[in-house]
Amino acid sequence: MQEFLQFPQIDPVIFSIGPVALRWYGLMYLLGFMGAMMLGNARADRPNSGWTRDQVSDLLFYGFLGVIIGGRMGYVLFYHFDYFLADPLYLFKVWEGGMSFHGGLLGVITALFIFARTTNKKLLELGDFVAPLVPLGLGFGRIGNFINGELWGRTTDVPWAMVFPNGGPLARHPSQLYQAALEGFCLFLVLYLFSRKPRPLGMVSGVFLLGYGVCRFIIEFFREPDAHLGLLTLNLSMGQLLTIPMLLAGAFLIFRGIKNPLPQVKEQ
Repeated sequence: MQEFLQFPQIDPVIFSIGPVALRWYGLMYLLGFMGAMMLGNARADRPNSGWTRDQVSDLLFYGFLGVIIGGRMGYVLFYHFDYFLADPLYLFKVWEGGMSFHGGLLGVITALFIFARTTNKKLLELGDFVAPLVPLGLGFGRIGNFINGELWGRTTDVPWAMVFPNGGPLARHPSQLYQAALEGFCLFLVLYLFSRKPRPLGMVSGVFLLGYGVCRFIIEFFREPDAHLGLLTLNLSMGQLLTIPMLLAGAFLIFRGIKNPLPQVKEQ
């Protein structure tokens, strides 16, 4: 009988002092934010970057609010709209958990639009600057999902399959680690190298949207669909359906940059 890996027993709480506890999940997001801040500041410090550290700090603050507000709203509206209809206050019950990347993305785009209105920068310019910073948070966040033993994958018998405490007795893909590797660190490397040279306005944003969309669409075939939703149109998951607009938008921005180069963005 084949033996599978067992999920390591990791206490989600690193340490606690009275009622205050530091959790691995929160630490992962903190590491992602710190990494984005360090990279953003390093890019702002380059000669003629067009950015200051204060602007980077303000931009990340706007983005952080966009992630939190948009992520929660997206989770409720995309994945648990029935809960919202039954109890509109469910939208504010963040302690019950639940965040959506696609909702967070819409929240960040909204935040960038507001930030663009308060500065002399274009929306796509902001998108090109912030895009290489995002995968850092995604990668660490998915590691946090793994430590929490949540969002596991579909059942499988591959040698690295793992039995998760809340995933039943069958072994599953550790899809959180797939996402951390592809959507996080691989996508970060691609965007970091791509943005090192001047690019037509919007192309870095396009590479992010297309790159994330491809990674997420593929990994969804290994990730367990939400139990209350299952597979939807064309046997695709909600995550895949929500990713399609990203793929189209990313391909459009890249195509536009290749065919009709706009003013180039400074080296980032």
